Amino acid sequence: MTEIPPAPSPPADRWRIVRPLAHHDFRMLFSAVVLSVFAAGMWAVVMVYSVIDAGGDELALSLVAAASAVGLLACAIPGGIVADRVSRRLVLRVVEAANLLAISTIVAAGFAGGVTIPHLAIVAFVLGAGAGFFFPAYSAILPRILPPGQLLAANGLEGAIRPALQQAAGPAAAGMIVAAVIAPAHASVGVALAHGVALVLLLFVRPEPPVAHDAPVSSGALRDLVDAVRFTARTRWLLWTLLFATIWVLVVLGPEEVLLPFLTRDRIGEDPRWFGFLLAVYGVGGVVGSIVVSSRKLPRRYLTVMTLAWGFSTLPYIVLGFTDVYALMLLSVFAMGFGFSYGNVIWGTLLQRRVPTHMLGRVSSLDFFVSLALMPVSMALAGPLAKVVPIPVIFVVAGIVPFVLSWIVLFIARMPQDEIAHPLGD
Repeated sequence: MTEIPPAPSPPADRWRIVRPLAHHDFRMLFSAVVLSVFAAGMWAVVMVYSVIDAGGDELALSLVAAASAVGLLACAIPGGIVADRVSRRLVLRVVEAANLLAISTIVAAGFAGGVTIPHLAIVAFVLGAGAGFFFPAYSAILPRILPPGQLLAANGLEGAIRPALQQAAGPAAAGMIVAAVIAPAHASVGVALAHGVALVLLLFVRPEPPVAHDAPVSSGALRDLVDAVRFTARTRWLLWTLLFATIWVLVVLGPEEVLLPFLTRDRIGEDPRWFGFLLAVYGVGGVVGSIVVSSRKLPRRYLTVMTLAWGFSTLPYIVLGFTDVYALMLLSVFAMGFGFSYGNVIWGTLLQRRVPTHMLGRVSSLDFFVSLALMPVSMALAGPLAKVVPIPVIFVVAGIVPFVLSWIVLFIARMPQDEIAHPLGD
């Protein structure tokens, strides 16, 4: 009996990551997101130097930055509810219009005679609140304009441009403009232009097609939120991933944001470029991680790969805690950025493919809110903790706890069994 040879496997799709750009609505939407992220990167620099130009000190800068964080956290949950009750396209347009209006007031005040600290705080709050509405709507609209097999690539594109523009290109462009103008607030013209063009592009996004399994709108916003919380609580992989992310933020973000700058200064040198380059390499790692994962098919063991990518991404903190070799620090932060973004792209895709479309906005905002709820606590604890606990010990804990917890979560949430029972092929 002649043995039939196995069918050859299909060739790899070299253009997988850019396939979503073939869709008109995604091209317009993604271009708008690119400009909005670039504007956010510019604003981070313009805000700092506008505060300084207004006579503000470290406390004033903290207040302005805190206003943005308060706006973001306060609007994350309402943003998800709104995204599930009205047109996502409308939400995105309103947010960009509000961003443009807010930044335009800084432009006008800058040319009229000066910007005040309260004015900057109000604008920062508006921009933070806008982000709380924008990203649940963005996440919820993607499954409505793209086929399921292209969601991973779309999330990879967004994951790649965010660190490249918000942490590198945007701040660099703003720094050059601030240095060239009379007052820092004048540089906000560039921020306003980016938001203005983004708004125009969103006007070319066509109405969202109806989704067959959309549920009718409930009688109230509170009921909508309760339904999303119940869905999250009874969906084991979703619940435990959010709990893992909450602990990850508590243990990791404080050392990274508060202690790493001082560790770099003490071991490498006081020149701020040493730390700046570390951040840049971290961003490069995120870009590469996003591109690598989105250039391929979604892993068959998607929950396992995602969770372990996050877990392994914190192990380099142990190296950071002890080394005074700058090359090792660079390699460590690259690996951290790579693993974090690799897992995040998969996570965004899972929400869009396994959460019912009619509640995707709410679940996305719950993810956003719960994951970041302990960020201020982590920031506040890092400094005082470093006074009583050696910094290497803090970094070892930041490296080991999420790694160990990732394996525990895999077991408790029964993720290997879940991903086998719910395959997500292209």
